Amino acid sequence: MKEAIQEAVNLLSDGQPCVLATVVRTKGSTPQKSGAMLLVREDGTGVGTLGGGCVEGDIWFAAREILHNHGGPEFKNYYLNEDIAARDGLVCGGTMYFYLEPFWEGTDFLEIGAEVLKAYEGGDAVALATVVNVSEGATNLGAKLLLRLDGSVAGSLGSSQLDEKATAVGERVAQVGAVESFTTDEGTEVFVEGFTTPPTLVMVGGGHVGKATADLAHTLGYRVFVVDDRPEFANEERFSYAEQTLVTGYEGWADHLTLNVNSYVVVATRGHRYDDLALESALSTKARYIGLLGSRRKTLMIYQRLLQQGIPLERLQQVRAPIGLDIGGLTPEELAVSIMSEIIMVRRGGKGASMTMEERYLQRVSEKSQRAVNV
Repeated sequence: MKEAIQEAVNLLSDGQPCVLATVVRTKGSTPQKSGAMLLVREDGTGVGTLGGGCVEGDIWFAAREILHNHGGPEFKNYYLNEDIAARDGLVCGGTMYFYLEPFWEGTDFLEIGAEVLKAYEGGDAVALATVVNVSEGATNLGAKLLLRLDGSVAGSLGSSQLDEKATAVGERVAQVGAVESFTTDEGTEVFVEGFTTPPTLVMVGGGHVGKATADLAHTLGYRVFVVDDRPEFANEERFSYAEQTLVTGYEGWADHLTLNVNSYVVVATRGHRYDDLALESALSTKARYIGLLGSRRKTLMIYQRLLQQGIPLERLQQVRAPIGLDIGGLTPEELAVSIMSEIIMVRRGGKGASMTMEERYLQRVSEKSQRAVNV
């Protein structure tokens, strides 16, 4: 999303129009989820993706038509039937809902985009609410409300009731960069996007599992910070991609970093006594996820000491320990997959269960195939 918004700001700064197409809602199996963006320039080139194939091609064509006709914003839905899926190699059965918004020279989005980019680059998180669909006769399509963490807002969705609802949603999604939509009884649909720094992994312990986990997190687009009390395990050569490699004791390591709720902490030091101190420090942060590597027995021993230190039981219950999803991993690389899978699950709101289709779906396909043979 950042690249599309950055390009929109660049183009508008140069007085060039563009159209930003956003997936605002999905139903069923789709190649992209809510929040995906495609920016279409006046020359037809684009930034971002909506999933490829004819879906993206049709939305691109609609965006070009808006630019050519100097049109207004549009709301579109796209059903991925079996013919489309077969042609483009996509999964079928889903519906995607798109909001296409043209930006012309002088639009307010230049100021909004600048605030969004500041949030991406480490400033305070913000949320942007947009009216993306309205009932016939309504005039507030495209209305926007920007919500800041200090409680101040810019703009309006057209009514105090809509603004209050969007503000409540915005407070929930801003700091984790999530997206959410809601529809009123009158048929007004509002899409709320949260914008903050990219997800951040803090790897406390730079050993074998720490290295494999940090490597994978980097590949997945996470900012990475590494903490270890040994310079040979926390250095720029070993973690060339890291935002920072911090050589410090595990007691109070969090005092050296500023973490927001879009941060994920993995504690995997070289021993029980270090894990104990590292976890205690991690619990002082705002991190959305804190995980501890190790056996159940070791975890309970650490918990007992932390409870004696006055750490509330409710806080310890928020720790993921033993860490990761149960995939049977043994090697550092397999453990890294388990750990990052759980982090992705927490971040994206997944369930961590197998996605194997139920038997009834296979039975339906078998019946259809049999009917086709008998024709």
